Amino acid sequence: MAMSPCSSGGVSSSSVLGADAGLEIRTRSVEQTLVPLVSQITTLINHKDKPKRSDKTLQAIQRVGQAVNLAVARFVTVGEAIANENHELKEEMSVACIEAKRAGETIAELTDVASLDHPESDSHITIFTDKTGVVKAARLLLSSVTKVLVLADRIVIKQIITSRNKVLATMEQLEKVSSFQEFVQIFSQFGNEMVEFAHLTGDRQNDLKDEKKKARMAASRAVLEKCTMMLLTASKTCLRHPDCESAHINKDGVFHQMRLALEQVIDIVTDSRSNGENELASISIYSGIKVFKNKVEGLRENLYFLSKENLSTMLEVILEHTEDFTDSAYTSHEHREHILELSKQAKMELEQLVSVWMQAQNQKTKDLMEDLEVAILKMCQCMNELKRELHSAATSLAADLLKYHTDHMVLKALKITGVEGNLEAIAEYTCKLSEQKEQLAEMCRLLRHVSGTEPLEITCIYAEDTFQVTGPQIVSAAETLALHPSSKIAKENLEVFCEAWESQLSDMSMLLREIIDVFEGRRGEKRVYLSLPRPGVSCFWDCCICILSAEQAKIAKLGLELHLLTSYVDSETEKWEDQENKIVQYVQGMSSMAYSMYLFTRGEGLLKTTQELFHQAELHDDGKPLLLLETEKLIPMCQQLQITAKVSVQGKSATFTKVDACIQKTRNVMTLLCQLLPLCCRLLRKVS
Repeated sequence: MAMSPCSSGGVSSSSVLGADAGLEIRTRSVEQTLVPLVSQITTLINHKDKPKRSDKTLQAIQRVGQAVNLAVARFVTVGEAIANENHELKEEMSVACIEAKRAGETIAELTDVASLDHPESDSHITIFTDKTGVVKAARLLLSSVTKVLVLADRIVIKQIITSRNKVLATMEQLEKVSSFQEFVQIFSQFGNEMVEFAHLTGDRQNDLKDEKKKARMAASRAVLEKCTMMLLTASKTCLRHPDCESAHINKDGVFHQMRLALEQVIDIVTDSRSNGENELASISIYSGIKVFKNKVEGLRENLYFLSKENLSTMLEVILEHTEDFTDSAYTSHEHREHILELSKQAKMELEQLVSVWMQAQNQKTKDLMEDLEVAILKMCQCMNELKRELHSAATSLAADLLKYHTDHMVLKALKITGVEGNLEAIAEYTCKLSEQKEQLAEMCRLLRHVSGTEPLEITCIYAEDTFQVTGPQIVSAAETLALHPSSKIAKENLEVFCEAWESQLSDMSMLLREIIDVFEGRRGEKRVYLSLPRPGVSCFWDCCICILSAEQAKIAKLGLELHLLTSYVDSETEKWEDQENKIVQYVQGMSSMAYSMYLFTRGEGLLKTTQELFHQAELHDDGKPLLLLETEKLIPMCQQLQITAKVSVQGKSATFTKVDACIQKTRNVMTLLCQLLPLCCRLLRKVS
């Protein structure tokens, strides 16, 4: 934790804290909680010990001391409450609270200077007579308060781990389900758990001090965001086509990806070194050049702190990395030639620098020092030119590729050939998608070298992983559709994976802009790039990530459940041999109406206003006689839906309540239909 130094001649806050703290503060909230306390304590310690003390000065010192003591007392009360609720930390927390309380009281006593100028108080120990005591009490106070805060932070970490464990347990259940009804029920629970996990990890991400960890957290959460809808459609496809191998491959890939992302989040939260640290083990060219130039420029101040072997090795590593550009099939001939020329020049400049440097170590003449300065400038200039050339090569390649693939022709072809059931054409376009995937992965690798900041480097690494993983998933989804060309669920699944690919391409365009901005110095340190929800789309996971209002999240969740039910109903009606059957036609109409409600919760579809949604709910009565005779349960359900839809309301809260009620009642109707349809189908077969 870095604290600002005090005024000249005073005691710095870091020296007050001293080595006793021994605690690394990783979050902004803990640091910001300590800042006011540090400020007050340093004010006390660095007071001017003047012979004549005015009443104003004495009163001010006493007020600060009392304020510190009161703040600590309130703080300790909260700490003790946390200790009582968390038994595994109770002992440590209690000790830290006792220390903080004792230190606060000591500071209050030492700053009790109201009667200092009276003779009878000469023996009274105060801040003026025992400055060492104040420093000791201040150090104890800061140390103990920091311990309490760090222990409280461990509880937050525990909450995130517990939340992750709940998500994993529910995911295991989702993998094993064999019926659509069971899946709907468990996925609803999964949705709630993911909302909780998104809130906790979102807060943690914003609170992290380390920008690299923040970037890794953002990237992992973006993976979870995109995978949630994939998990939904991939699981539905497996349930609809349980014997389809490609459908299972598709689903297994999503579950594996989500587990990795969940584990990465926990590694970041717990500060684990086992995972994630290797992401930047292979240093980027920009990072290498920055370190190399710092070492070279450091020779001005100290000719002896570095060996020539050290400098030569550093340059060798940098030039080895430039082979990522020169060996790439996608680097233009012109860029390749320029990079090779500059690499050769860099070696020559280093030889010249080392020669002058060695002479300067033996004989520090004015001429030699001037020659050294010239050699340093030429070496740095050469490295800057190399940086510019690499940046130009990477960004021009990225711009060309993103422009070339913006029409998504391969994805469109896979969708068409999938619906046609053309496996031979699927294989052909699979090869083209694989080639596109390699191009985009190479683009990410080169952009990473020139990204300019570590957070952007991490974003490039995760982008490459996304292309590498999503490509094969699109292929398995397309193969499934080709094997079952009339399956609505398989078609929807392929659409979802294609949208993820398109979304990542769009993200890369924004990332490229960020990288160019950093290079051209238009902005300072870049914010971590996040995969943000698109305008107009408010699906379930978007609500989780954006942490929208509870009302919006509730409606979005209901909408997703409605989507699940309509998918199940559609899959059941597909099984009926007679598609002209009135029951089938009626159910399809109800399913269509429910699906339009689901689209409304996403900000899509034909329903644009709440009034249109209510009108749609009123139409639920059309054609009901035939099916309603089959079960009395549907009668009151449909009547309740109609009554709810017709009730007039005013105000935002009442409108939300009505929307919520309409969607819930529609969901209940669809749930009952899910139970009735298989029964009706079996009865019909017996009759015929």
